Amino acid sequence: MPDIQHTVAFRLVHAPGSPEEEAFLADARATLSAIPGTADFAINRQVSAKSAFAWQFTMRFADEAAYAAYDEHPAHVAFVRDR
Repeated sequence: MPDIQHTVAFRLVHAPGSPEEEAFLADARATLSAIPGTADFAINRQVSAKSAFAWQFTMRFADEAAYAAYDEHPAHVAFVRDR
């Protein structure tokens, strides 16, 4: 069973329900979940009025080495840099 859970909370510049929002989330799912070692990738909507963030990515990794490989993977680096 994976023992590291990585989460990212964020908000988008795109309007809620817009094609741009949908494209961003679809690109994130396709890109990030395909990186070797990534398990249980999920996109969650944040609904609490107490948070400024609207979305969360969550994923699991078997160990520190798997997470480090994900963090350094060119697809992850490019996604964070470009998106």
